[in-house]
Amino acid sequence: MKRWLWVMGLAAMAGAGIWWGLRPRPVAVETGAVAVKPLRVTVEEEGKTRLRSRYVITAPVAGTLSRLRLRAGDVVTAGAVIALVAPGRPVPLDARSVAQGEARVAVAERAREVARRRVAAQGEQVRAARAEAEYWTGQRQREERLSRSGDVAAARLERTMTDWRRAEAAAGSAERGLATAEAEVSAAEAEVGSARAALGQGAGAGTAVAVVAPAGGRVIRVMRESEGAVALGEALVELGDARALEVVVEVLSADAVGIRPGMRVWLERWGGAKALEARVRTVEPGGFTKVSALGVEEQRVRVVADLVSPEGEWSGLGDGYRVEAAFVLWEGERVLQVAANALFRVGEGWGVFVVEGGLARRRAVGVGQRSGVAVEITGGLREGEVVVLHPDETVEEGKAVVEGKG
Repeated sequence: MKRWLWVMGLAAMAGAGIWWGLRPRPVAVETGAVAVKPLRVTVEEEGKTRLRSRYVITAPVAGTLSRLRLRAGDVVTAGAVIALVAPGRPVPLDARSVAQGEARVAVAERAREVARRRVAAQGEQVRAARAEAEYWTGQRQREERLSRSGDVAAARLERTMTDWRRAEAAAGSAERGLATAEAEVSAAEAEVGSARAALGQGAGAGTAVAVVAPAGGRVIRVMRESEGAVALGEALVELGDARALEVVVEVLSADAVGIRPGMRVWLERWGGAKALEARVRTVEPGGFTKVSALGVEEQRVRVVADLVSPEGEWSGLGDGYRVEAAFVLWEGERVLQVAANALFRVGEGWGVFVVEGGLARRRAVGVGQRSGVAVEITGGLREGEVVVLHPDETVEEGKAVVEGKG
């Protein structure tokens, strides 16, 4: 009898072990609660700051630049002299060049003398032609008076008029010849000065040209510091108002469609402890192609935003600083939401697994606005309910679950 009791006991223990080994075990899952809290839908991209107005000061003439004493950060007032540009220094000449230069000077001086003599001769012609014209002008006036009284024949008056016109034309021609001769003298004078300057016998080094700041501001960068030769239009200094900053962000063209002027922008991870607020001023109408770090061609659009946070909060920002911009497309203060990784597709809609009494229950839900990590729930869930995050193939309808991840 005792032996049968032992057998029955062992059999019961074996059955209990088999049941324990084959019983359904709950699936360990990560869970999250459905909550009501603020939700913000944004487009996030990297951007950089830039000066709203900048002035690149260039050399107004070619010559020798004096050394610039300015440094980045210095304050410059409008009209201040930045530097001086003196005419270029003469180049030493060899004996052959000197001889050629002297010959050129001599030729130019002779041409000047010839031009001066021509002016003198042409002046005599002008005076003679003008005297002849004045004589025939008086003769014409006298004969016109006598013609009206019948004392002078019409034929004689006609001949006098012809002689008067001829004299006036000759005087005009002589005056034009004098102007031409005077221009030749000026050209000869310039040639003499050029020849002497090339030979190093000019009147001097000339007057230096001042480089003037067109507006007040701070020196952003100095492109040319040392003294030396500069070309016409060479950049010297860049000025700007360091407090007049704007933010430029390159966004995907598909995202730019939803961005409007006046939209709020939050600037984060710029180096300060607090996010800065800005407002979109312009969405540029033209896009451009840019190759991403992965080698993919993307169509991007520049969006320009103005800082609206108090200046004291972003005083550390400067030109060309990196920021991370979040364009606020939509936001709500009290939004029923769930983590985006709790959703999965159910046909054309969406569903979640709700934890009820330790079991996973599939439930269809309606969704609204979506951010990167959260989704607005428009129907199917209540605040405080617990859902399964990252559901995989081990989670099924009615399956026992236990929180064991995360």
